[in-house]
Amino acid sequence: MRIHHLNCGSMATPGGTIVCHVLLCETADSLVLVDTGFGLEDVRDPKRRLGPSARLLGAELDESETAIRQVEALGFAAEDVRDIVITHFDLDHVGGLSDFPHARVHVSETEWDAVQKPTRRERLRYRRSQLSHNPTVLTYAADGEPWRGLPAARPLDGLGTDFALVPVVGHSRGHAAIAVDAGADGWLLHAGDAYFHPSALGKASKLNRRGAFFTGFEYLVAADPRRMRDGHRTLAALPSDITVFSAHDRDEFARLRSRSGNRT
Repeated sequence: MRIHHLNCGSMATPGGTIVCHVLLCETADSLVLVDTGFGLEDVRDPKRRLGPSARLLGAELDESETAIRQVEALGFAAEDVRDIVITHFDLDHVGGLSDFPHARVHVSETEWDAVQKPTRRERLRYRRSQLSHNPTVLTYAADGEPWRGLPAARPLDGLGTDFALVPVVGHSRGHAAIAVDAGADGWLLHAGDAYFHPSALGKASKLNRRGAFFTGFEYLVAADPRRMRDGHRTLAALPSDITVFSAHDRDEFARLRSRSGNRT
């Protein structure tokens, strides 16, 4: 399976520039996205789609960075993307859903429940305007079989054994990591916003200014900080043949994109 690492949303935050790390996976008969970043309608009408968060996040909203434009640049069409797997429904992860209106959307049951019945605080993170196209949503319970040091993993309907949804809650009520079989390179684990800076997993030797900012930020926006810390420990203990990366760290993105040559 060929895997492309895409940045689908640069953001200029007080802690430095970050990315929206999206996977585009070429399976035998279709394309699968893991997260989407920002979409065309976010770029064209940020006030309606994103509200004040666009300015707060420093979203650059470059149309060429949207998943649909990058899919097209690779020679594919929107209709080729048949499935989209979502770590969580924060606005910087699902804005591109409406650019692929026929794709099935896979997400944890708990996260979808949060989107449908948000608390007052959750209304700040979920934008109903990004879902006005009424996508087909497939949900997955938080239970499942233990997998490689993780307490539970759920295979995804119609996607064989190459993908799995792994509950890693804390950042949001139903946050999940997405496991992707990268063949000879082992497994990729897109951890979404389970952490923001590698220092959270002990992957950075020194907590620099950027790391300090994002450590504070992730606690500020976490739905459940205690469970988020538990997730850090779980991810840090995974075997070495699982490559764990977050949605927003620019250095992880650059390293994986360079290492794979945008393919595995």
